[in-house]
Order: sequence, then C-alpha cells, then structure tokens
Amino acid sequence: MRVFQLIILCLCCFSMKAQQDSIVKQRLARNFVREGNELYASEKYADAAISYKKASVQASTYFKSAYNLGSALFAQKNYKEAIPQFELAATNTKNKLEKSMAYHNVGNAHLQEKEYSKAIEAYKKSLRNNPSDDETRYNLAFAREKLKQQQEDDKKNNPPPPSDYAKRMKKQADKLIESYQFEKALNLLDTALEKDPTVANYKDFMKKIESVIEIDKK
Repeated sequence: MRVFQLIILCLCCFSMKAQQDSIVKQRLARNFVREGNELYASEKYADAAISYKKASVQASTYFKSAYNLGSALFAQKNYKEAIPQFELAATNTKNKLEKSMAYHNVGNAHLQEKEYSKAIEAYKKSLRNNPSDDETRYNLAFAREKLKQQQEDDKKNNPPPPSDYAKRMKKQADKLIESYQFEKALNLLDTALEKDPTVANYKDFMKKIESVIEIDKK
C-alpha cells in the first residue's frame, strides 16, 4: 500500500515538474516572439526570423512563433520556406480567424511562386474559416485569372504535336528551300499556320528561314 502511494506521489511530482517546464518554455517563447516583433518592426527581417525560430524551439505548437516566422521569411521573399511555417501555424490553432489568416498567407506565398493552383486551394481554406474576408475573395479571383492565363500561355508555347497536314507542309517547305526559294517556303508555312495551329511546332524553323531572307536582302 505504501509502495503504491509512493508511486502515485512520484507520478504527481513528475506531472507538476512537466507542467512547470511547459510554463517556462511558453514564457521563453513569448519573450522571443516579442523580441522578434521589435526586430520585424525595424525591418530587420533576418534577425526577426532567428528570434521566431528560437520561440518555435521552446514551444513548437505556439501559433504566433510559426506565423510570425512565416511573415519574416515572406518579407525576405523566401516564399518556399514561409509556406510550411504558415501551414504549421494553421494546424497549431483552433481559432478560425487565425486559421484564415495563416491560409491566406499560404495562398499569397504560392501566388508569388506562380503556383496558382496551390494558391487557389489555400485561399479556399482561408474562406472556409472566414467567409466574409473580401481580400481573400479578391486574391482567389486573381489567382484563378492568373491560372487561366498560365494555361493559355502553356497551350501557345507548347502546341500539340504536328498534324499530318503540318508535316506535309513542312516537307513542301523543305523542297522549296532545297531550290533556294526561301520566301515561298516561309509564305507556305505562314499560310499553313493560319489553317492549322500545330504548324507552330516549326516556328524555330520558320525563324531560321526569316534570318536567311534578311541576310539575302542585305
């Protein structure tokens, strides 16, 4: 019976010691965050980041240390490293407004990296936690527009493989070039491009013909 009581007493002492250690670490974390905030306000973002990292070491689940570290990294245009910090901040809080702020900044960082699909997903998460945030709603619309532009540019710069028609026109142009009929070859491909966008696969070839024509004119 006494042994049992002794074990219980030891367990209670251990629990109290763990709680005391946790309180001390939380205080240290808050101090480092305050220090980081002063440095951030002075635009010393690299030094601020160091203080926020120290805070995270003391209390890894402290929302402010992760969020502010993300902000300091973002201010240094270190978007790739800022993203996981904002994501960590979002998981370290149950407060919906804080979650919304963190995901909003995840979206902003992805936007800077031109990762528009990821930015859209982050803004959606932000709005789920704060549907009335107009700035996030605006950024979401902007990211969607940028994604649309990116996809259109990809189509232009990476056309589908040349069609059979495009290949035939290329062969005809090759034959014209063999007989030094460069302008006819270029006109042929220009006309073909109007009919078939896949002729764009031969744009570099067409530029070379243009260069030859310019040299001949000189």
